[in-house]
This record gives sequence, structure tokens and C-alpha cells, in this order.
Amino acid sequence: MIITGSMAAGSVRYYAACIKAGTVAVDTGEQHLPLRHSHHRYAIAGPNGVQQLTVPLMGETNAMPVPLRDVRISEHAAWRRLHWGALFSAYGRTPYFDYVAADLEPVIMGSQQWLLDYNEQLQQVIVDFMDLPIKFVHACDVDLTNATDLRRALGGKKADTLPIDNVPYYQVWQERHGFLPGLSILDLMMNMGREGIFTLLKMTQQNQLL
Repeated sequence: MIITGSMAAGSVRYYAACIKAGTVAVDTGEQHLPLRHSHHRYAIAGPNGVQQLTVPLMGETNAMPVPLRDVRISEHAAWRRLHWGALFSAYGRTPYFDYVAADLEPVIMGSQQWLLDYNEQLQQVIVDFMDLPIKFVHACDVDLTNATDLRRALGGKKADTLPIDNVPYYQVWQERHGFLPGLSILDLMMNMGREGIFTLLKMTQQNQLL
């Protein structure tokens, strides 16, 4: 079991760690979230390269004093429409966009007030569509005695140092930009569908992560 923060469409590397662990305890009480953290940001690859999408939050986002479960989403600047437009521009031509759009669009274009709800709904779409053998639980509900704490190791501003290999996979814009590692799991899902699980397994099979 690993302990992590709540991620908004977490990175391919995050999901590789999750699939290696099998059970992931999400700390819904995490505080002092660092600016530009993956709690509310995720990276996609489109025609112009890597694009960071940010879910705007109510209040100050640098060293946020409230626990994550109490972080509220702001509807500033019609971000939902912008996110969906960016995802369509980036992945509308990918093999699996049309298959997942019906489940993903209602989450992106939804009316969630709390960041945790938004993240968990995205997470559910990803796990269900890719058929990932990952069990997500809330850290407050389980015994964490033997869990590995990765809360500060994954999803921060700096690249993680975990023994996870960046395994290349098909990306629709690869001829233009080359292979781009470390993107949101949405990139792997759109490009590879359920076969993306084999990429995740390869990323940790040569290393002892936990």
C-alpha cells in the first residue's frame, strides 16, 4: 500500500506507482499544498506541445491552510469549457477519444464544488475505462502501519526520483514533438486505451518501488 495526495488526472508515473502498489490510500486531510502541485494541475500533449491545465481554486493556492477535502473549486474564466476544448484539440484524433468522451465530458463539464469530488470522479473514469487493478481508499479509513508514504514524492513541482522508467508508447503528436514522458494518464488512456496497462506494468517491472 502507498499513501499519496489526491491527483487531478494524475501522471502516467503516478499511475505506474499505483498499479505497482495495488492499494492506494489517498490523504484527504493533506494541507499546505505546494503551488503548481498535481492536486489541481495536469499536463497533456497537443499540436503545440505540452499544455498544463489547471483547475482554479477558491482562496490562496500556495501553502493552502485548509485540508484537501475542504478545498473548493472556483468557476473562474469558464475553465471547464477551456479544459474540454483543450482535450478535444489534443486527443480528438486519437484511437480512443470517442470511446471515453461520453464518460469523461460529464466530469470535466460537471458542477462539482469540491476538488476532491472532481479528482475522484476523474479517477473513476480512468480506472474503469482502462480496467486498472487499483483500489483507492481514504487514508483515514485504513491501517497505514506498513504503507509507503509517497505524498511528497509524486506530483510536485520537481521531477520525482522514484525508480520508475519512462516507457515510450504511441502518442498522436509524436512525429511533431517526439515522445513526451510524464504526462497525465489521460494521454496514455486516449492513445493506448486498455492496452496502456502494459506500459504501466513495464515502467516498474525492473525496479523495486515499494
